[in-house]
Amino acid sequence: MAQYTPTLNPPKTLIPKLSNPNPSFSSFSTFTIPKPKSINFPKFSISVTAAQNQQHQQQPPSLEALINSDRKEEVLGVIKSSSSHCLSETNLHLTVPGLKSKTRGKVRDVYDSGDYLVMVTTDRQSAFDRILASIPFKGQVLNETSLWWFDKTRHITSNAVVSAPDENVTIAKKCSVFPVEFVVRGFVTGSTDTSLWTVYKNGVRNYCGNVLPDGLVKSQKLPANILTPTTKAADHDVPVTPDEIIERGLMTQAEYDEVSRKALSLFEYGQCVALEHGLILVDTKYEFGKGQDGSILLIDEVHTPDSSRYWIAHTYEERFQNGLEPENVDKEFLRLWFKDHCNPYKDEVLPDAPEELVCELAWRYIFLYETITKSKFKLPSTEEPIHDRISRNVAQALSSLTR
Repeated sequence: MAQYTPTLNPPKTLIPKLSNPNPSFSSFSTFTIPKPKSINFPKFSISVTAAQNQQHQQQPPSLEALINSDRKEEVLGVIKSSSSHCLSETNLHLTVPGLKSKTRGKVRDVYDSGDYLVMVTTDRQSAFDRILASIPFKGQVLNETSLWWFDKTRHITSNAVVSAPDENVTIAKKCSVFPVEFVVRGFVTGSTDTSLWTVYKNGVRNYCGNVLPDGLVKSQKLPANILTPTTKAADHDVPVTPDEIIERGLMTQAEYDEVSRKALSLFEYGQCVALEHGLILVDTKYEFGKGQDGSILLIDEVHTPDSSRYWIAHTYEERFQNGLEPENVDKEFLRLWFKDHCNPYKDEVLPDAPEELVCELAWRYIFLYETITKSKFKLPSTEEPIHDRISRNVAQALSSLTR
């Protein structure tokens, strides 16, 4: 929904180039951090999780379920057979009558239909402000995860969703998009240049208007959730303070106050829901826009594994106290792989992501969807080419909306 600059390197063909048949992404204990000294930080209670599990006689998500389960074996077989059929690019403006233009974002292809925007979530995988790979079924996971959260968060804010005619498609109201991304963080972590841990270890103690104390360590829970807004410059995100947002005319004070309040409420609600399902919502980003009636609407995506970081809850505290990375269910291990094998910010050509890593990430996205929504991910039929399916479904939906 947000208008991104299209100057991104195109998706790569995934050709395995593994010198090590057992890449390090499969081991959560590979990475270590300095064991914290005496630190008083808020306990992350999982009593809600325990109550839920007792009621439904379910176990919380575990490393074993993520790494080795019958469901994983079932899904991996389909993922591997679909790796050459990823939805890396769409051209609906050539196949669907009435679509006027195409804007290619990092992950989404956005089409103008006149009255609405048609957003197609592709399988492109982005990080470090560029495209790293294409991940089977990723677009469907992101679209359906967002739709689930859009529905669950209507009590906090209205959103721009009109309909979802296809697994990879959302049709939305046109909005005037605020040129600010609202990043909300509950923990000190991250590996990109704008992540909280990166800037903190480099000595920054006032970040986006938040004063941070000395002595924090990686993966530590913050005393309270914080907002660290960013704005776009060329192809990368730039941290910005609330005062700068107002001074530069990016938002009015009233708009910023309303959006920041909604962003923090969304994140707090997301943390509660995630924890009930055995997960920690670590950080995320939100985008908002103004509808034609002047109302502020939530747009783009909500609490997806692309926009958010998730950890497994019941092992977090023990691993933190022992100086180990939390067990994660997001794309962080993909970021770390690229940082270990190249300079993803400066290298003109990036290495191809190993096929095993691509399949593992596809599984983790599906695992997260099923864990959060408590529903089984529907693996799409391969009988009809995905672009043909999307074209047919979008054409039918637009025809119904314009009657």
